[in-house]
Amino acid sequence: MDSEPHFLPTASAAPAGAAAAENRSTDRPAHTPRGARNGDLPSRPGALPPAPGRLSHAWIPLALLGALALISWQVAVDGPLLELDELARNSVRAVRRALGSTLLNHLGAGLSDFGGPVPAMPVLLLTAAVAAWREYRAGLARWWFPVPVAVLAGALVPLLIVPSKTWFARPGPFGFPLSADQLGWYPSGHTATSAIAYGTAALLLGPTLRRPVRERLYALTALLCLGVGAGLVWSDYHWLLDVLASWCLAGVLLWCLLRLLPRITRR
Repeated sequence: MDSEPHFLPTASAAPAGAAAAENRSTDRPAHTPRGARNGDLPSRPGALPPAPGRLSHAWIPLALLGALALISWQVAVDGPLLELDELARNSVRAVRRALGSTLLNHLGAGLSDFGGPVPAMPVLLLTAAVAAWREYRAGLARWWFPVPVAVLAGALVPLLIVPSKTWFARPGPFGFPLSADQLGWYPSGHTATSAIAYGTAALLLGPTLRRPVRERLYALTALLCLGVGAGLVWSDYHWLLDVLASWCLAGVLLWCLLRLLPRITRR
């Protein structure tokens, strides 16, 4: 009888060379620079390029800028697109006469008043202060940043709108020539003020809120801005294209702000 035990090979046993080969294929990084990179970490050396869908919304500001350029060109040359303004004005007047509703007329004028510097600018600054306070409570390093962003957004409105009104010098829906103290109707200052002020306020305050509350805030802000534009057209305060152009301009600015805020505040 043999004194040394004999071991039979089992299914779990494997040659040393095979185990080494397996470990080599799973444990060791691939022989390419990409294999050793940190996957999809923004602002890190060696990060993977962004996924194809991440830039899918870049067409939004391009489309808005294209629409703004088209409308501005038509206003400058008195082009055929202005017939849309005539059609909208005449249709609104016909509906207004047919309804004869004093309540709707007051509602339209009241909604348009929300696009004035008061209350839009105080709401913007107050909301920025609340957002800064909430971010300070949350311990963010740049908690103070909503305030200068709000001031810059408020300053952009006259800087962009007043020269445009002076340049185009477009008469209003009643067709009267401009007087010496009038700037013109294109683009709509009330529309731009409401969209930029309330939109910026919502984007500053929204990240400090819970998601359901944030979504409601964004929806109510959009409805308010739409109401301002509708009130201006309903009350014959502005042409339809005046309002659409200001929405395009405000949309580009808010899109840029939406992309920059998380990076600026490092939220």
